[in-house]
Amino acid sequence: MKNLFALFLFVFAGSTSLLAQQDAQYTQYMYNTISVNPAYAGSRGVFSIAALHRSQWVGLDGAPTTQTLNFHTPVSKRIGLGLSVVNDEIGNGTNQDTYVDAAFSYTVKTSDEGKLSFGLKAGGHLLNVDFSKLRNYGAESNLPNIDNKFSPNIGAGVYYHTDHFYAGLSVPNFLQTEHFDDSNTNASSFLAEERMNFYFITGYVFDVNDRLKFKPAGLVKVVKGAPLQIDLSANFLLNDKFSLGAAYRWDAAVSALFGFQITDQFMVGLAYDRETTDLGATRFNDGSFEIFLRYEFLNRYKRVITPRFF
Repeated sequence: MKNLFALFLFVFAGSTSLLAQQDAQYTQYMYNTISVNPAYAGSRGVFSIAALHRSQWVGLDGAPTTQTLNFHTPVSKRIGLGLSVVNDEIGNGTNQDTYVDAAFSYTVKTSDEGKLSFGLKAGGHLLNVDFSKLRNYGAESNLPNIDNKFSPNIGAGVYYHTDHFYAGLSVPNFLQTEHFDDSNTNASSFLAEERMNFYFITGYVFDVNDRLKFKPAGLVKVVKGAPLQIDLSANFLLNDKFSLGAAYRWDAAVSALFGFQITDQFMVGLAYDRETTDLGATRFNDGSFEIFLRYEFLNRYKRVITPRFF
């Protein structure tokens, strides 16, 4: 298995072909919308801060891990602001990507319940690649390391929501950045490029009765040079406190989700993925785990009487 992972890293870090890099993926994407769509900033109506940790393919040495930290808030009836930080790592530090983005949204009312938001984001990406760590996996590379290479980027999105429905379309990063192209090495044809990722998200909340809500949701991610990603989920919310559901990532994984609104301000969410590919059947892979935490600063003038399901 060590040799298999070494091959994976070597293909990632030493291939002579073009590599298309995707954004990090999340099973609890419905709670982490600001990371992919800047138009979501301020849509909850309160100052909201959230953190997420994902450990992918637990048991596989050097498997990806992702951490996100974001906050957003309305600053007026129409304007929202936010900040998102994402750290993505693979190979125990062989490759580390850090994204820092500021988000701005402008919202207009389209009906008594409907709101349409337009969002912009600006920030940058820090890339670290330590090729020497490939030795830990039985692979060698003569490529020079990449130390804190900064690449600026911009993104945009639109987001529409009512009390029961939401839909959004976004491109978090417009600039297709070339992370590595060193003509002074023998691997001059090596190129790692971050391409545009297109996101579409949607969901609807059904009031089953006074105590129970049901929300199907979906996410579609498209990036040239990578497989189409389709995530479908279904969650039940009981007494505006407990959420329980399941999700399916098309041709990739099945997931279980659990959430608990501990107070009006504090929520915790958990998710577990099991691969449906050949990788999921190996004894080295114990699945993928996520934990999500959210805290919202409520005040006497603006309180969330019924916790939002999105």
